Amino acid sequence: MFGDSLYYPNSSRRMVSMSNQGMVATSQPIAAQVGLEILKNGGNAVDAAIATAAALTVVEPTSNGIGGDAFAIVWIDGEMHGLNASGKSPASISIDAVKALGHKEMPLHGMVPITVPGAPAAWIGLSKRFGNLPFKELLTPAIEIARRGFPVSPTVHQLWEEAYDEYKVYQDPIFDAWYATFAPNGKAPCPGEVWKSEDHANTLTLIAETEAKAFYQGELANEIETFCQNSGGFLRKDDLMKMTPEWVSPISTRFRGYDIWEIPPNGSGIIALQALAMLDSLSEKVSGDPVETLHQRIEATKLAYSDGLKFVTEHSAMGVSVEDLLLPSYLEKRKELISQEAIDPVNGNPITGGTVYLATADKDGNMVSFIQSNFKNFGSGVVVPGTGISLQNRGWSFSLDSNHYNSLQPGKRTYHTIIPGFITKAGKAIGPFGVMGGFMQPQGHVQLLAGMFVDGLNPQAALDTPRWKWVKGKTIEVEPHFPDHLAQALSRRGHHIIKSTDSITFGRGQVILRDPNTGVLYGGTEPRTDSSLAVW
Repeated sequence: MFGDSLYYPNSSRRMVSMSNQGMVATSQPIAAQVGLEILKNGGNAVDAAIATAAALTVVEPTSNGIGGDAFAIVWIDGEMHGLNASGKSPASISIDAVKALGHKEMPLHGMVPITVPGAPAAWIGLSKRFGNLPFKELLTPAIEIARRGFPVSPTVHQLWEEAYDEYKVYQDPIFDAWYATFAPNGKAPCPGEVWKSEDHANTLTLIAETEAKAFYQGELANEIETFCQNSGGFLRKDDLMKMTPEWVSPISTRFRGYDIWEIPPNGSGIIALQALAMLDSLSEKVSGDPVETLHQRIEATKLAYSDGLKFVTEHSAMGVSVEDLLLPSYLEKRKELISQEAIDPVNGNPITGGTVYLATADKDGNMVSFIQSNFKNFGSGVVVPGTGISLQNRGWSFSLDSNHYNSLQPGKRTYHTIIPGFITKAGKAIGPFGVMGGFMQPQGHVQLLAGMFVDGLNPQAALDTPRWKWVKGKTIEVEPHFPDHLAQALSRRGHHIIKSTDSITFGRGQVILRDPNTGVLYGGTEPRTDSSLAVW
């Protein structure tokens, strides 16, 4: 299917995993096992994705939660569907209201950046439309894990400790519930320490029993409103009641003979599509020069990102169309800016005139690419007392410049970093992929796909390859084990190369590929976290 080179033994630390009955790939082994058990109990790939996502809110609360957002691309019964379950800003918020509180830009933590959570709406939306098993059954494993507790894994501990250090600088009672929930012993839990949350279990139980109505219309919605109202926040029950996930048509581009699919804006997947489209027409492998190859990938990603940061927001507020941004003639002009030297990218004008990711696949060929996030670590740092609900800080992405496309407005969805990806070829599903990690995500998509379909690496090897990350201007961060000779060569081309001391900020990805001829599944899982591939 992909050519023999995709599966040859190489320098990857782990070889690609294979299965023909089912597969779940995500960042926590316990959550992956939950999804696998759902498959074994008669659930399909959608059921497994929902159960895994719910479990991840428990075992990796540092990256996602009940109070976050979600997106999904679903391939089921031979058709593709996209789901945008990102919440809007509260109806009562405005630029003037935020500035009146003394802010010159959107704050990272506290009550102001909280937007309507979309994750529970995503779970029930997916279940009602495509699920095989009862919704309540899908959340039962997560509820049990929250009640009995689980040993905290090393990467989760690291992120937990970072969040604790961030929040402890605030002397504000609105953070008290976070400490009571996530640091009851006055510190982040250590690796191997068992953490549990009865409040989290009770909230998941209410969501399961009411099919999320308690969260958006009932007692949980009341708790959220009361807390926000008493704490100076903007979110209200009326905002929650209006939350409806949107079924969307994924957008795509062609790359090395494959169709690469992303969720349309307000998701930022269009950045990856722009970069891939530019690279597809560049002769990056003709010269055989690894420095030229890296340089082209970096420059194309920078150009695409500058467009994304300028234009991507709520679809109706973008000012340019998705079609304009992906127009071949426009991307040809953008590509012409790529030379032998690093550039300081600026956006073009096409108008003429934190996070968890999971992938699932079942024996019937159904596959899901699913991502959910609280944004930065635990999110706002605000937990609704007595519920375990950590509210996201997605509003941090809004601009307080009224002339910016992504300016803060009431009832608006902001630029969104979390992006699930999917691959097809000749109308057949190849599989889901994703690389979580804030603004690293489109860059991770480009590097993963180029590794598989240009460099001929198997999925695991492509995930293991050392990564780079564009920061701004000509500044590129590289992983600690990024080859020195390549870093030095890129520096000679004008890139400002910074070697990071930690790989955790370079994204955490998963991928499942399906051979459409044999039905065999090939999976890769992230070495930069506590990932697991559960196979059947």
